[in-house]
Amino acid sequence: MKITKEVLILGSGCSPLAATKWLMPIQAAMDQFAINRPSRIAAFLANVGVESGGLTATVENLNYSAETMAKVWPGRYATNPKAKYADRLPNALAMSLNRKPELIANETYCDRNGNGPKESGDGWKYIGRGLIQITGRSKYSAFSKAVGIDVISSPERVEELALAAQSAAWFFSSNGCNEMADRNEISRIIQTINGALPGEANHGTLRITRYNSTRRALI
Repeated sequence: MKITKEVLILGSGCSPLAATKWLMPIQAAMDQFAINRPSRIAAFLANVGVESGGLTATVENLNYSAETMAKVWPGRYATNPKAKYADRLPNALAMSLNRKPELIANETYCDRNGNGPKESGDGWKYIGRGLIQITGRSKYSAFSKAVGIDVISSPERVEELALAAQSAAWFFSSNGCNEMADRNEISRIIQTINGALPGEANHGTLRITRYNSTRRALI
């Protein structure tokens, strides 16, 4: 199923200029990974749009304040992880990492998703890239094997147009999001992509609104 620039704008919230730039790479990636029905396309675009800031970012921005870190990763960086989103306050570790992207990446992403300890630098080397921001050595490795392109030694390649779109479509497909979309399980898709159910922190309402609008436009 082919999409237009207008559908891409509706689904992702991107500008007309960005739609012109991204239409062909995104279409090719969706075709490759069977994102080819209204519900699948709508779910993909809605999530890609939020994750990439309306198709403006292909690499994760970790220039976080301590306050933001406490809200995004309360288990690690909030004084009270169970506090409501607006009431989460940064702990001492968060304060020590304030506005230090490389240190934040190595602390937050160490010893998970195939990364080594924080001293290895894997957290920073394999930060989120692509339109869904695949993160961690293991995801980069799996993507490399799926498409036959080495992004382990050159992870910055995932920031390129074609690979940014392709990595997002691969992640969406390989994690069962096509089948979830067929069942209209948009909340589960958001959780799969973002790691949390729809909420204020991950712009859940916006994702769902765009999903519904785009799906209706494609039917």
